[in-house]
Amino acid sequence: MTGTTTNQLISVHPEELRFQFELEKQSYCDLKVANNTDQNVAFKVKTTSPKKYFVRPNTGVIHPWDSCVIRVTLQAQKEFPSDMQCKDKFLLQSTTVPPHTDVDELPQDTFNKDSGKTLEECKLKVVYITPHSAPGNSEDGFKRSPDAGTMGRSASFDDNQALQRLKDERDAAVRQTQQLQQDLELLKRQKNRKNDQGFSMKFAFFVALIGIMVGFLLRLLLSSPSTD
Repeated sequence: MTGTTTNQLISVHPEELRFQFELEKQSYCDLKVANNTDQNVAFKVKTTSPKKYFVRPNTGVIHPWDSCVIRVTLQAQKEFPSDMQCKDKFLLQSTTVPPHTDVDELPQDTFNKDSGKTLEECKLKVVYITPHSAPGNSEDGFKRSPDAGTMGRSASFDDNQALQRLKDERDAAVRQTQQLQQDLELLKRQKNRKNDQGFSMKFAFFVALIGIMVGFLLRLLLSSPSTD
């Protein structure tokens, strides 16, 4: 169910967080929080899995009869949850604050139940849906136990996905190996060309040196006085 949860202070829509779950991909869900009063209302978002989700803003102040959007991002996951069931929970706390209160000025005990303030809490559950889930049928699919035929099709689909992933990884490895071989051959050719150039320069230098020495000896002989 994705309706609106209404408390005395705020309204939250939707009333559950639905994430399209894909491996190695982020997913997000937006919550619209509306202030139903003529006072400033501060809110704070908590979750049972803080390392798994990124919430912005996780704390804020909503002006009277105003609203804001909270984006909750599910971090990229490396494996599927069991039966695609999620036990994570979110808690949205809200309380009134004095006028012109900024979020950076909220006291540390603003959302403390023992502070004596009226503190409302809205609990939100998390639902994972697959990209292939039919719209409107996801909720029923998660709540009902699948029959044997459905389980068989699901297992076959998962096997095909795993096989396709292995093929893609194999093809990528082959392409990478071929590219490495091409790079190696290029390096070898460049090295051979450098060696040839180096040999030519050494040979030219050696010939020039011999020429200089021969010229010097000839000049020395020619300049030496002759003796009778």
